[in-house]
Amino acid sequence: MIRVLFVCLGNICRSPSAEAVFRHHVRDAGLLDHVHIDSAGTSDYHAGYPPDERARVAAGRRGYDLGGLQARQVADMDFLRFDYLLAMDRANLRDLKLRAPPEHLHKVRLFMDFSAAYPGVEVPDPYYGGKRGFERVLDMLEDGSRGLLAEIRRRAGR
Repeated sequence: MIRVLFVCLGNICRSPSAEAVFRHHVRDAGLLDHVHIDSAGTSDYHAGYPPDERARVAAGRRGYDLGGLQARQVADMDFLRFDYLLAMDRANLRDLKLRAPPEHLHKVRLFMDFSAAYPGVEVPDPYYGGKRGFERVLDMLEDGSRGLLAEIRRRAGR
């Protein structure tokens, strides 16, 4: 089982959207039994809350389901449990690296490093923007998800 954790600040926009988009890609590839997917935030600002309504609507238009997801904060055990801890931006990447035990630091990466179209680019926080920001985020997450799935397939020899 490969375990993937998507991480942003509050876990109500980018990381739950990434979780839903990647889950959709993994399901389409027939690998749901081999990949565990979750999301979390580096802060506890929104712990227990569902994803932002605008994120749910934008994702739903593309066939992604954010229903049932609840924000949570990254826990110390996540560094042990997950193979990939993928930050949406450099600030969250830095925060994860500061918390990661040295032996698990290699698991912490910027999610867009898996993207062909947006390598090394931060996924912008759409929270304070308009609808177009949520659409742009989904474009980026779709591309990053394709690259991550290809990496996991290589790693698993599938």
